[in-house]
Amino acid sequence: MAVKNDLEKALKDAMRANDAVRKSTLRVALTAIKEAEVQKMGELDDPAVLAILQKEVKSRQEALAEAEKAGRQDLIENAKAEMKVLEGFLPKSLSQQELETMVQAAIAELGASTPADMGKVMKAVLPKVQGRADGGQVSQLVRSKLQG
Repeated sequence: MAVKNDLEKALKDAMRANDAVRKSTLRVALTAIKEAEVQKMGELDDPAVLAILQKEVKSRQEALAEAEKAGRQDLIENAKAEMKVLEGFLPKSLSQQELETMVQAAIAELGASTPADMGKVMKAVLPKVQGRADGGQVSQLVRSKLQG
């Protein structure tokens, strides 16, 4: 709930400052949050809001990659600016080493040893890294640790 309130406050500040990029980015993020709340039929907690923000950042990353392929400098700058705004509301990302430590601890705690145990390990790790690491990155790391 606190993250959503921070977003709403930042939107008001952006409107006062007439910051078009920040204003539009925050509106899109708040709209995505509102849609999720309507589907859930209730308020979202902070981890759910952070997951939506992470999804929005990922969509900007994909747009950035497409803009780079197309050589569109205007779209590249816009995507980078929007990502910077959204990342300001996300917790600090975990380093690769911190993530590896968490995965190793979960594997040891669960006694996982084969790729068949991947689901159990992911179920243990994902709540701990919510909003601080990409699920795909975690999945790839868990898979590599269990295979080799």
